[in-house]
Amino acid sequence: MSQEKVDKYKKEKANRKQTIKKEKVQNVLRKCAVGVVAILLIGWIGYSAYGTYESKKPKEEVEIDYTALTDFSQKLNEAAGDKE
Repeated sequence: MSQEKVDKYKKEKANRKQTIKKEKVQNVLRKCAVGVVAILLIGWIGYSAYGTYESKKPKEEVEIDYTALTDFSQKLNEAAGDKE
């Protein structure tokens, strides 16, 4: 049992630099992934908040006066009636 522990320790010690380097790379990748997710989440929350803000703003109402068009249409009808 003791010899197995010694062999295991020697093997771990021989690969320690590689193991540490691998762990650092994984740590950096994990932090990048969390950062990207955080940025996307913040962007989505901001977009939703802006949409909610815009939907609560009062809408500008526009009134259209159709009297000129109605008068023109009536004059055309009268003119067409005169020709018949």
